[in-house]
Amino acid sequence: MRTWSRRAALVAALAGSLAVMAAGAAHAQDAEPVYDGSFIPTNTDLGVSLNLLWVVIGAAMVVFMQAGFALVETGFTRRKNAAHVVATNFAIFGLGFIGFFFLGYALAFGGFSYPGYFGMDEPAGEALVKIGDWVFLWQGNFALSEMGDAARAAPIAAFFFYMVAFMDTTATIPTGSMAERWKWKSFVVWGLFCGAVFYPLFAAWTWGGGWLNQLGNNLGLGFGYVDFAGSGVVHAVGGAAALAGAIVLGPRIGKFAADGTPRAFPGHNIPMAVLGTFILLFGWFGFNAASTFAATDVRFAVAALNTAIAAAFGATVCMFYVMRRLGKPDPSMMANGMLAGLVAITAPCAFVQPWAAAVIGSIAGVLVVEAVLFIERRRVDDPVGAVAVHGVNGLWGVLSVGIFASGDYGAGWNLTTEGEAASASGVTGVLYDFGLGIRQLGAQAIGALVICTVIFGIAYAFFKVQNALTKGGIRSERDHEIEGLDLPEMGVLAYPDDAPVHLDESTGAGAGARVTLPAGVTRGRRRPAGEGVCMTVGGAAEGADPAGGVRRPVVR
Repeated sequence: MRTWSRRAALVAALAGSLAVMAAGAAHAQDAEPVYDGSFIPTNTDLGVSLNLLWVVIGAAMVVFMQAGFALVETGFTRRKNAAHVVATNFAIFGLGFIGFFFLGYALAFGGFSYPGYFGMDEPAGEALVKIGDWVFLWQGNFALSEMGDAARAAPIAAFFFYMVAFMDTTATIPTGSMAERWKWKSFVVWGLFCGAVFYPLFAAWTWGGGWLNQLGNNLGLGFGYVDFAGSGVVHAVGGAAALAGAIVLGPRIGKFAADGTPRAFPGHNIPMAVLGTFILLFGWFGFNAASTFAATDVRFAVAALNTAIAAAFGATVCMFYVMRRLGKPDPSMMANGMLAGLVAITAPCAFVQPWAAAVIGSIAGVLVVEAVLFIERRRVDDPVGAVAVHGVNGLWGVLSVGIFASGDYGAGWNLTTEGEAASASGVTGVLYDFGLGIRQLGAQAIGALVICTVIFGIAYAFFKVQNALTKGGIRSERDHEIEGLDLPEMGVLAYPDDAPVHLDESTGAGAGARVTLPAGVTRGRRRPAGEGVCMTVGGAAEGADPAGGVRRPVVR
C-alpha cells in the first residue's frame, strides 16, 4: 500500500507540472515577441539605465583589449625589446586618453546625439568647420567642460568612455609596426597627437555626423558611409598610420639582405601572443555587440554571433592556407588570421547574415597572409603584421558592407532622409539589391579611398615632420637597437636573467658588474645552440656574416 501511495503521489505531481507548463506555453503564445524584425522595445527609464550599463560594460571590455594588444605585440617581437614594446602598449592608453579628453572628443563628437536610447538626446556643440551641408570638424564639450546636470552627464560620460577606448585601439596599432626601433620620446608625441587630432579627423567625418556620414543625403549614395563598429574608423585608420610610420622609420637592422631578401626575426614568446589573441577575441564582443549602444536593441545578438563566426573562419581558413602556402601551420599566422577576421567583420557585423560573416572571415584569413608577404617583399618591416591585419582587412571590412549587407537592419541609418535609401528597410549591399547596393558600395569605396590617401598622407606627413624636427630623428640609436631598447630607453630588462655579468677569473663566479665592451658590441647570457642570431663586431649589419668577422651572442 505504501508503495502504491508513493507512486500515485508522484504521478499526481508530474501531472500538475505538465498542466502548469502547458498553461505557461499557451500564455507565451499570446505574448508579444521581444523583436520581430521591425520593432525595438520602447525605452522606459529602466531601459535607458540598462542601455547606459550596456555601453559602460562594452567600453570596459574594449579597454581590456589593450592587455591583448600588449601580449600579442610583445610576444611577436624579440626578448631584448620586450619591456619597451609592452611599455608602449601600456603608455598609449594614458597618452591618447589625455589628447582625446582635452581636444579630440570635441572635434569628433561635439555635434553628436543619439536620441531615444541611452539619454544622449541632444548634442553638446555645433559645427566648427563647415561648407554648406559638408561638416569637417565639430566643437563642444572640450575637456568635458559642458557635462550639464546629472541626467545629462551620465550619457555623455558613458559615450566618452566608449569612444576613448576605440581611439586607444587606433593609437596602439602603430606600436606594432614600428616596434623595436621607435625612440620613446617620439612615441610619446604620437600618442598625444593621435588622441587629440589624428583619430578625431576621420571619426568626425563618419561617426560624428560629418561629410562622409552624409553622403546619402547629399549625393544619394545609399546611407552614406556605414561602419557599424570601426573596420575603417578604428582599424584601417590605425593601419594607415602603422604603414606610414614603418616606412618613415625604415626596417630593423639586418631585417633585409643586400638583395632585399627578408630574414626571419621570430617572436620570442608565441604562447604569450596567442593568449593575447584570445583576450582580444573576448574584448571584441564589447567592440562590436555593444556598438548598438542599447541592450534594448537586440540586434546585438546577431553582431556578437557574426563576430564569433568571422573569427573562427578567419583563424581556420588561415591555418589551412598557410599549410598549403608555406608548408606548416604557423601559430603566429593563425593568430593573425583570427584577428583579420575580427577586423573585417567589425564594420558589417550587424548588417550581414551568418553565412556572409563566414565568407568575410574566410577571405580575411587569406588576405592577411598574402598582405604580410606582399608588404615584406616591398621591404617594409612590420614586426607583428599590423598593417596586414588592421589596414588591409579594415578596408576589406568597409567594402564588405556594400556587398553583403542584407537590408533587414539599419533603416534610417545616419539620419538618411533623401534618396532611395530613405525608404529602404535597412543597409543593403549589391547581393540583395543591385541598384541600392551599388550606391552603398560607392559610399564605402569613397571612405576607403579617403583612408588610403588623406588619412595615410596626414600620418606620413606627421612622422616625416617629426623625424626632421627631432634631434637624431624618431628612430632609436643604432647601438641601442642592436643591444635592445630595454636598458637604453627604459632602464630595465624585461628578463633580468639576460643581464650580462662580469666573470671573476680567480673563482669563476659572477660578480654582478656589467662588462664594458668595445663600441658596437653587446653580450648577453649564453644561449642554447641555434637560439638567437649573432652579430658581427665592427658595426656590420646584424644577422650578416662577412668573412673574418668575430661573432658575439646578442640577447634576443
